[in-house]
Amino acid sequence: MDDPSEWLLTSEERGNPGTSLPAWTRGNLVRPLVHGAAYFDRLVEVVEQLGDGDRLWFTDWRGDPDERLRPDGPTVDELFSAAAHRGVDVRGLVWRSHTDALSYSKEENRALDREIEEDGGRVVLDQRVRRVGSHHQKIVLIRCPADPSADVAFAGGIDLCHSRRDDAAHEGDPQPVDMASGYGPTPPWHDVQAEIRGPAVAVLDTAFRERWDDPTSPVQGNPIAYVVDRFRRARLDPSPLPPELPPPPECGPHLVQTLRTYPKIRPRYDFAPEGERSIARGYSKAVEKARRLVYLEDQYLWSSEVAQLFADALTDNPELHLVVVVPRIPDQEGAFNATPQYVGRRQAIDLCIRAGGKDRVHVFDVENQAGTPVYVHSKVCVVDDVWASIGSDNFNRRSWTHDSELSTAVLDTTRDPRAPQDPAGTGDGARTFARDLRLELAREHLDLADDGSDDDLLLDPARFVSTLESRAAALAAWHEDGRRGPRPPGRLRPHDPERLSRLTKLWATPVYRLLVDPDGRPLRLRLRKEF
Repeated sequence: MDDPSEWLLTSEERGNPGTSLPAWTRGNLVRPLVHGAAYFDRLVEVVEQLGDGDRLWFTDWRGDPDERLRPDGPTVDELFSAAAHRGVDVRGLVWRSHTDALSYSKEENRALDREIEEDGGRVVLDQRVRRVGSHHQKIVLIRCPADPSADVAFAGGIDLCHSRRDDAAHEGDPQPVDMASGYGPTPPWHDVQAEIRGPAVAVLDTAFRERWDDPTSPVQGNPIAYVVDRFRRARLDPSPLPPELPPPPECGPHLVQTLRTYPKIRPRYDFAPEGERSIARGYSKAVEKARRLVYLEDQYLWSSEVAQLFADALTDNPELHLVVVVPRIPDQEGAFNATPQYVGRRQAIDLCIRAGGKDRVHVFDVENQAGTPVYVHSKVCVVDDVWASIGSDNFNRRSWTHDSELSTAVLDTTRDPRAPQDPAGTGDGARTFARDLRLELAREHLDLADDGSDDDLLLDPARFVSTLESRAAALAAWHEDGRRGPRPPGRLRPHDPERLSRLTKLWATPVYRLLVDPDGRPLRLRLRKEF
């Protein structure tokens, strides 16, 4: 591609002069790891090879020290603690979290902190966020000073915790978290993480350092947590990091851009004094170039502000189709937990349908072969088989402005030779990484051959949409007919979020806007309706 800035943000467009992150890096190799079982297996393989002087740094939203990364282990604690005993520099930044009584993970994160610290690692429980905010970044960073070619990072949507070790069969993790009863005793879980090699690993190293070295106390604004942590002798002041290493060598054809969200906060982040919203800006730039197909997988898809981006693209491009895969029901039951989510999703979907009509907006949820809904936790976006992202961020205002998030955008320099070679008709041409990611996900959702022998149903955007719609409609009809006869192929069903009464909307809408999907932008950007 002659000019990557047609798709990727420039340093100026990132909008954060406080960071030293480059606009993007060349020469990377990114591999999508679909499902927690695949990611965890690869993580164990890599970490068990580390030795004295190597570095294992991670950030997490939730961590369960007893989560088994393979059926017979090791657990997260066993893997990381064994590495620390071998002389590996193990460090973690884990969100302090809200109380477990609100379906969060305060005690689990403290347990991970305690157990890794006991074996020589260093873990900071990080509360440098806005009120009702969180640190939602999920990365594992591995540096090998003696062999930079072995450097690797994992970044995406998968936490090191319970419920994440599922696979394509979607029978769930034997160590589940408590979720809505509709997901059963072992909730099926769909997720994606990226394995990254090349110079982009050094960018993630810098991103970790920025948070670790931030001078604000990790318990700022929380005097009770300070007292508790002093009593527990928890780590309140991160110890100095070892010197920064040179970037690893180039090893592949992928341009990688690290996109992030940080809110405007007091005290300010040194590395983002006015916050950073490069996720919102990066997605906006890519979606505005869409002509034929935007493919999304997302946990929420809530915000009308975010949905407006897709609505505008649908309005401006009459041949554009939007395909979205979301969970069938919220993860938690109860009016206060679930109802505000329905408000946000209904607003977002209705906005897109008004712009593109039901013939161009296609929203699905997923189930396993037993008919149990699959909880879609992945955060994936593919635009015209050119630009793709895998991240921790959801398509809502919270993720784009309020919580800390990190997404990996990939622009492959390799043109895909399969027809149609330029589905958007812009001259950019389909790119191998973006197309392969979309096809891998679609094969699973539609029960198509893993070897790609059925890909003629998926390559062309129009035929892809037709295949999705026909298989989802057949599965829905089979359910409506009492599941008589053989189950049709495919796991997708048309998604129609719950419709709410005016009275319900009256109380749920302010809860949604203030607590569920808050805004972390500076006031001037809110007033201008910009990110």
